[in-house]
Amino acid sequence: MSFGNLVSAPEKIGSYRVERLLGIGSFATVWLGHEPSLGARVAIKVLADNWSHDLRVRERFLDEARLLWKLDHERIVRVYSLGALDDGRPYLVMAWADGGSLRDRLADGPMPVGPSLRLLREIAAGVAVLHDHGIVHRDLTPGNVLFRSRSATAASAGLADLVVIADLGLAKALAAASGLTARAGTPGYMAPEQDDPLAVVDARADVYGLGRLGIKLLGTADERANGQARLRDGVPPMVATVLRTATARRPRDRYLDGAAFAAAFDRAVGGPAGYQAAEATETRARSASVLRRFAATLVLLLAAFSAAVASESTGGRMRAVPGSVTDRTGQLTVALPDGWQARQAVWAGRPEPDGKAPAALVATPDLGGWQSDPAVPGMFVLLTRASGTRSAPAEFLAGRLHAGCATTPARTTRQAGIDWTVTRYACPDGKPVIVETAGATRTGLVYAQIAPPAGSGPEFVDALLAGIFVRG
Repeated sequence: MSFGNLVSAPEKIGSYRVERLLGIGSFATVWLGHEPSLGARVAIKVLADNWSHDLRVRERFLDEARLLWKLDHERIVRVYSLGALDDGRPYLVMAWADGGSLRDRLADGPMPVGPSLRLLREIAAGVAVLHDHGIVHRDLTPGNVLFRSRSATAASAGLADLVVIADLGLAKALAAASGLTARAGTPGYMAPEQDDPLAVVDARADVYGLGRLGIKLLGTADERANGQARLRDGVPPMVATVLRTATARRPRDRYLDGAAFAAAFDRAVGGPAGYQAAEATETRARSASVLRRFAATLVLLLAAFSAAVASESTGGRMRAVPGSVTDRTGQLTVALPDGWQARQAVWAGRPEPDGKAPAALVATPDLGGWQSDPAVPGMFVLLTRASGTRSAPAEFLAGRLHAGCATTPARTTRQAGIDWTVTRYACPDGKPVIVETAGATRTGLVYAQIAPPAGSGPEFVDALLAGIFVRG
């Protein structure tokens, strides 16, 4: 059921034109507003109509505005102004988290271990800001962890989206966080003491929430066995101890606050070098897994391709080879790694002797981002007869130099019956690694320009080359 079926959108709130619904909570509705003259987009949180006459809920809503205004920190969602609709309901105009929420991202499946470790550390840093200002959140959930795009300068420096803590509707000053405040929170993330009307709720309740978020990010589908959190492969072993301490049933057995949790988490991971090592280990494991699957596929493809060529040579029709793509001329076939796709390509160089464009293909996980996004791997493959003799590979590659890039000595490798010359370039701009390769066949010269996945080695390039077949 869509949000649009639940509530009708107002045309304007204050000076902002309402574009669409962002979300619905228990006490409020959040809209995306646009100020045309400034080109600004904001999130506008409006108190729900059915709660507008409840003075306790109304005061809690206004408390959130006061807290956010007081904090004014990049790790906490910022409030710009407070207003009221014609019917008297208050609304907050806040910074729009254009990157969505952690709940949205987890809906697509588990995040990789390395980014999950860094993300939990960023969430803890945001919670520590609250605690430094004497505030306890009391409802840390994936839906209340938001992402904002950084500036173009920060993005070009490789910095990820900014993690922002939102929805302080349950937050109170620590001094007032007692049985006099509302007992509320989200099951699964709410500390046990929050269910006791006489308990004192302090920063350690948020530590519990951090621990539960950590289990959500780093745990397996069967997150508990024998009462202990089960974490995924690649998570540093000491992290389990940190999460176990954070989610202790008794508050006194947990870390004191968000800063103490963050410090313990850093020690468990091993500091900045530990985060980098975890990401590198995961990248190597992922590349190895891709290579194993790709190698198994290549064995089947080679057998299928040989059978297809044999069928054609005995008068049968050329059969399609599963798991691969063939160019429009039918001469060039490329095996695709898992998750990759391909399309026909056009070579801007010399045409074939008959005046036609040579056979060419592009293969990549993201056809739309292959050229514009340096992080997207892929390859361009060309088969041409315009380069002349079979000794042309070295000459052809000599014209494919990359200025400003560091290169390694050329190597040779024989894959799928083709002797390839391979040159690797490490570049400061654009694709971080570019591999130029060429080989001679009876049909002509085959050329491949490859941007391998981050962290992969020459074995990945060789696997790609082993999946290039030339007919004739």
